[in-house]
Amino acid sequence: MRDVIVVGGGIVGLATASEILRRRPGADVLVVEKESEVAQHQSGHNSGVIHAGVYYAPGSLKARFCREGAARTREYCTEKRIPFSDTGKLVVATSTVEVERLSDLTDRARANGLTVTPLDGGALREREPRVAGLAALHVPSTGITDYSAVCRALASDISAAGGAVRTSTVVTAIDEASAAVTLTLRENGWETLESARQVIVCAGLQADRLARMSGLNHGRDTFQIVPFRGEYYRLPARRNDLISSLIYPVPDPDLPFLGVHLTRMIDGSITVGPNAVLGFSREGYRKGAVHPRDVATYATFAGMWHVARTHWRTGLAEQRDSWSRRGYLELVRRYCPDLTVDDLLPAPAGIRAQAVLRDGTLVHDFLVRRTGRTVHVCNAPSPAATSAFPIAQHVVDLLEPRAQS
Repeated sequence: MRDVIVVGGGIVGLATASEILRRRPGADVLVVEKESEVAQHQSGHNSGVIHAGVYYAPGSLKARFCREGAARTREYCTEKRIPFSDTGKLVVATSTVEVERLSDLTDRARANGLTVTPLDGGALREREPRVAGLAALHVPSTGITDYSAVCRALASDISAAGGAVRTSTVVTAIDEASAAVTLTLRENGWETLESARQVIVCAGLQADRLARMSGLNHGRDTFQIVPFRGEYYRLPARRNDLISSLIYPVPDPDLPFLGVHLTRMIDGSITVGPNAVLGFSREGYRKGAVHPRDVATYATFAGMWHVARTHWRTGLAEQRDSWSRRGYLELVRRYCPDLTVDDLLPAPAGIRAQAVLRDGTLVHDFLVRRTGRTVHVCNAPSPAATSAFPIAQHVVDLLEPRAQS
């Protein structure tokens, strides 16, 4: 019997396995990942931003873990010689409503312990000549890195510490007894059993399904993972000098999305995005991909109908702009009028795993649930990559009292 099995080879699962081995040298730890490599979903399909923690409710897990995680991410990248850059970020207001929201955002950022600087339109232009707005908030502690490289380094750390990372391995059942948890695993067409004293599930886009296997996702506490496609464009190389920092719009406070932004990637290129379009496949990154089971799952979920009634106008606008480059471009031209439709070149999409509760609440914070011998990370969208190290500490803290039982 193993000590711990971690399900999920994204950054949260890998950081958690590494944290267990740091605290318990010599422990028998196995990470199982259904894809052929680690970081194949949210961890490898994102903007690469090291978030500062501007947006999150003071005292929330996101606010606490993001700031701590940003420092830990930089330390780890330095240790492993993974490139990162402290680009800073500007959150730009382009309307009077957004100026009011920006003021509230400034208060929230300071409540979260961040040093930020409000700018008027003139100061914004001086800092970023090709960016236009009525006001902006400068956040110097935002940066960028390559989270896929971080995941590969963590996987190497796990192996070096005596753990194992097994890819192309799908969990089909979870059976928890008083003394152990047994996983049914499908690998190369064969089913095998693996038992452990404790199991941690960091399943991202499949989090609700694996929670249900453990008996955690029923009744009034039911949550559903709803996929939101984040579609990106990249700018041509000749536009790589367009901006010197990251440029974000002011987000809608009622939604857990940050809006279409301009990101200087670690290789010097610039991406545009993501938007937030309701997805018809949890893991279908190709535009127009449809997975009938995924659609049926949320189409029959009461919480999704509550979301649709509340946010149908936003949803329709996102779908329209998804299919129209000119519509998408207008989202960016509000704060970067120099761009043209010819500047938007194809780039890979991402998919956000967004937990929705039965009453239609879009879960804003990280969500962790547990049974006697399992811990499930149920909602870990952005800024989970930035926050992975403190999330891992939190999860292992939940295991510790039962580690010897």
